[in-house]
Amino acid sequence: MEISKKEYSELTKAKSPDSTLAVNCLWAFFIGGLICVIGQALTELYKAFGQTEQEAATWTSVTLVFVGVLLTALDVYGKIAKKAGAGTLVPITGFANSVASPAIEFKSEGFILGLGAKMFTIAGPVIVYGTLAGVIYGVILAVTGG
Repeated sequence: MEISKKEYSELTKAKSPDSTLAVNCLWAFFIGGLICVIGQALTELYKAFGQTEQEAATWTSVTLVFVGVLLTALDVYGKIAKKAGAGTLVPITGFANSVASPAIEFKSEGFILGLGAKMFTIAGPVIVYGTLAGVIYGVILAVTGG
């Protein structure tokens, strides 16, 4: 069965769910903001338990990464991300998801060729270019005496 480009375009438009940019942006803003509010609440909680600002921030990061990986493993993070879009990609939980998701997907291929090799397929470039940007920034800071 052959159909024309116009017929194909009409068919895909009819079958595709409607989505509006404004609604998608609001969801991303709300969910991303909620993740950040939870992070701030965790920081305040850790400080209430006697941690310094630096220690509380560290424990908050560890907790958010753990929760991101746990929700990824339970197949919940993907469902949230489907609704929230970029709102789940930007915070630290999105980075945790980007590392855990391929690791979980390829675990059946073994620890070396599956989990180890595929774990950083998404997050690897972020780590590489983030590290490179840090080195460049450090060199500029050292040269300028800042």
